[in-house]
Amino acid sequence: MPRYYCDYCDAFLTHDSPSVRKQHNSGRKHRDNVKDYFAQFVSKQAQSIIDDIINRRLAGITGGAGAAPPMQAPPAGMPPGMAPVHPHPYARPPGMPPGMA
Repeated sequence: MPRYYCDYCDAFLTHDSPSVRKQHNSGRKHRDNVKDYFAQFVSKQAQSIIDDIINRRLAGITGGAGAAPPMQAPPAGMPPGMAPVHPHPYARPPGMPPGMA
């Protein structure tokens, strides 16, 4: 009778029947092994992203995720620290009749 080999657990199951595999796959040790197996890829990817961000910051390159937008000077006549008020993005320009937007 063929035996089933579980790559995650590095173990052979005594029988290759669906019920034995189902019982094995629902076990705590198997689920922990699967979680650990995939976590190694996530941690490697996260570390490579962190290293990339650090290298870009050390090199003086700005931009990308998490970068602050550049500061702009306030318009003429506006006190510093006051943000200009922008119109609503869907508002009609002054003088445009309704339905022409």
